[in-house]
Amino acid sequence: MAASQPRHVALSELQRIKAGQLASANVIRAVARAIGARLLVAIPMLLGVILVTFFLIRIGTRDASVMLAGPFADEAMIEEVKRSLGLDRPYYEQFFIYVGRLLSGDFGVSWISGRPVLDEIRPRLVATMELLLPAFAIGAISGASIGIASAFRFGTRFDHTSRFLSLVGFSVPTYWIGLMAIFVFYSVFGVAAAPIGRIGMSSFPPPPLTGSILIDGMLAGDWPLVLDALHHLVLPVLILAVIIAAPVLKHARIIALDVINSDYVSYARSCGLPQRIIRQMVVRNSLAPILTLAGSELTGTLAAVSLLELIFAWGGFGQWGLNAILTGDFAAVQGYVAVIALFSIFVFLVIDLLVLWLEPRARS
Repeated sequence: MAASQPRHVALSELQRIKAGQLASANVIRAVARAIGARLLVAIPMLLGVILVTFFLIRIGTRDASVMLAGPFADEAMIEEVKRSLGLDRPYYEQFFIYVGRLLSGDFGVSWISGRPVLDEIRPRLVATMELLLPAFAIGAISGASIGIASAFRFGTRFDHTSRFLSLVGFSVPTYWIGLMAIFVFYSVFGVAAAPIGRIGMSSFPPPPLTGSILIDGMLAGDWPLVLDALHHLVLPVLILAVIIAAPVLKHARIIALDVINSDYVSYARSCGLPQRIIRQMVVRNSLAPILTLAGSELTGTLAAVSLLELIFAWGGFGQWGLNAILTGDFAAVQGYVAVIALFSIFVFLVIDLLVLWLEPRARS
């Protein structure tokens, strides 16, 4: 009997190890399937976005060669501009040339500045991420938390107030919120930094290592510059967080209400489980759809942040893309749209992996 007991323990331990290895293999297969499925969808979607953008900006009413040649150019000068940019070639030939360059990492050359589009995008995209990522973290977390809390307090004053605030955040245009915030917090109370960019006029940017003034300032040990950058960052981040929080709050409330009214939560409540356990069930089962919604808001906000950057003279990716559209810099517009599409694909891939981690049923 004594000899068989260690053997029984060893067999149990071996079974436990095998079960753990099988579970890990299942997770790896699920992750590989998710990445493969997302890439299969992403490649045609990216090609479609590039195709539609390419032809829309060429069949529009604005002739880029006329704009670039200037108001006093004659026909010969306009034809020379077309020839130099390759716009005199057939559309299909221009498209295949552009796609071939994209596959080699060449986004083309800006028609206005004459610099490579990728070199124009890099520092501006970092500036936008410096604004967007903290705003998204604040807005998504606060919106989801208030939305779930509102669902648990359905019909109360807290619920009505949160719904009203969400409606206001939905309804009011971004530029109006930005202008009113500047008027109140900068012009009236004087607590916000002047809307003149990422740092004040008396500060000098640090040596560009990452493109982020905050990170580069920390690496250079220039703490007054870091504080100045934080001061300029606070107001636009809070405004953007409010804009992100409004839809997340609304949909998080709806999702949590559906979970609260589900059969399994009603059964758990009828079995007398503590309210703490029921809250954990609701939050856990609400996280996956809320994450998907938050990812959609993040990708949409990257395209919509341009007006806020323009108001605060941020000099970011959104403001650069808006200027490219207004000036007819079609090479820059194509790069702008392509980067937004690539960012969307990356965000939704990360969301899919997070959902796999949170939701075991999705692994099957």
